[in-house]
Amino acid sequence: MAKEEKKAPKLRFNGYTNDWERKELNNILKINSGRDYKQLNSGSIPVYGTGGYMLSVNDKLSDTDAVGIGRKGTIDKPLYLKAPFWTVDTLFYCTSKENSDVKFIYLLFQIINWKRYDESTGVPSLSKNTISNIKTYVPKIKEQDYISKLFFSLDNTLQLHERKYEELTLIKKALLQKLFPKKDGFKPEVRYKNFNDAWEQRKLGEV
Repeated sequence: MAKEEKKAPKLRFNGYTNDWERKELNNILKINSGRDYKQLNSGSIPVYGTGGYMLSVNDKLSDTDAVGIGRKGTIDKPLYLKAPFWTVDTLFYCTSKENSDVKFIYLLFQIINWKRYDESTGVPSLSKNTISNIKTYVPKIKEQDYISKLFFSLDNTLQLHERKYEELTLIKKALLQKLFPKKDGFKPEVRYKNFNDAWEQRKLGEV
């Protein structure tokens, strides 16, 4: 008799050996609809659409963190929504049930092939019913927490490196302006110590 394949990842945290459970998404999350924001005033509550942040208003749809997934348009770019927030009517927001961690749901949404569940022949779209019936494997809540902390820590590190990259790009751009002569002169604005002579003007073919 063939050995039954274990329903769990090959790489686990120490102490976790039990199988993951196969569940429909409606067992671990609640799908909520976004709403129009145009009747609201400007404020400090972020409004999200399928493309991300749009603007800020003075009211909220949720007091708890959630995961956004497109109802229409962009359906394969899940968003982690930090409460409080508002979502437009083209973006569902999914809150976690007691047996699940919202950050783990966000990670889970990133590996689901959402385009496979597209219900339209035109503009891509998803329904609550379709999302609810998707089946996936889920560990116990404590293992979910370990996994989500690992990946959110990696995301924070990536964001720090992205900001560092942006800062270094700006520094490079500024140095290119100051360490090379401008059109009206032959000396750069900024120079290394002990270099004072003018730069020579030459044709590119000579160098």
